[in-house]
Amino acid sequence: MAVKKMIKRIGYIVFAFFFHLSRLFGTNAKKAFFVATHDKSPEGNIGIVADAIRKKYGAMRCIWFTRDDKITNPINFFIVKAYHLATARYVFLDNEFLPMAYIRFSKRTKVVQLWHGTGTIKKFGQDVNEGTLKKLEYRANQRITHLIVNSEQVKKEYASAFGIPDDRIYVLGLPRTDLMLNRPFLEKRRKSFFEDHEELRGKKCILYAPTFRDAEVANPQIHLDLDRMSAELPPDEALMIRLHPYVANQMGGELESGKWDNIINVSGYPGVTTLLAAADMLITDYSSIVFEYCFLNRPMIFYAYDLEAFESSGRSFYRDYKTFVPGPVAASQSELMRCMAEADVSANERFIRENFDSLDANSTNRLLELIFCGR
Repeated sequence: MAVKKMIKRIGYIVFAFFFHLSRLFGTNAKKAFFVATHDKSPEGNIGIVADAIRKKYGAMRCIWFTRDDKITNPINFFIVKAYHLATARYVFLDNEFLPMAYIRFSKRTKVVQLWHGTGTIKKFGQDVNEGTLKKLEYRANQRITHLIVNSEQVKKEYASAFGIPDDRIYVLGLPRTDLMLNRPFLEKRRKSFFEDHEELRGKKCILYAPTFRDAEVANPQIHLDLDRMSAELPPDEALMIRLHPYVANQMGGELESGKWDNIINVSGYPGVTTLLAAADMLITDYSSIVFEYCFLNRPMIFYAYDLEAFESSGRSFYRDYKTFVPGPVAASQSELMRCMAEADVSANERFIRENFDSLDANSTNRLLELIFCGR
């Protein structure tokens, strides 16, 4: 593990070397660089912003960096991408990009962190990481000029998690919020999903989307008795499971076995917004997906089977979990099944009111105005 970490750090330094060589070319005011290592789909924050930039600033050249740009292609990774990052006037990210710990941007470059979640439930970033990762992450975050959040309430939490001052944090709302407020778009995506999955048409679809557990890296688990779940689901209901990519890669075989006709693995589905639009109920735990699903005004259940351990020895939370989440909290599968039969939407309005300062579906336009026309 130590050797692997050292190799990564060497890779970051090599990337930075070519980056600084490329700075000799200056920055191009008509070039934007997108780091979409979490969600490269058109429904992610980066995809939405890139599309808006193309429509409003047609001459802007858009360069993408995704998980597909692997270090195994050294010329593309170290030279081509480093050159484009160094010469772009605008940089948008939806995740950490640790090579930034070793680079310095031009003073004219705007580095915009959109993150991949809206708001937060569990602690993250500087509030949980340790050692070398924490140091590299902190240094990389100092390059951020604009961190975009959804409310004044979350500014303090994000300032702590990213280790940057309040004056770099802007309460504009997130592009994905605009998408979730676009009802015609959601209806179109829902229709498209059921055209792709005829077997689910007419059923009540329940989406289970758990967060990733740091403690389960070596042995990821689903923590559901799927045989029991399949047997106890009513005939007109189906469970869709969307796992974190790492967990899905480890456990995909079991879910793809075809063992259950009312449980479907949607971990590889390209757009989470489409899945939210198709889901009649959401089961999650500590994931920020709740900040998007709440706009649909459909039931949510929080399957927090490890709440005590997560709070005492895991990441823990910024606020009291049970009073913060907009739905019942289940500690066991039996409780979960009972909550599924009784769930309502009574807490959604309160949750939206507390966590969103703007609900005008204009967050993306405010962002473009700030970055391209403002400071």
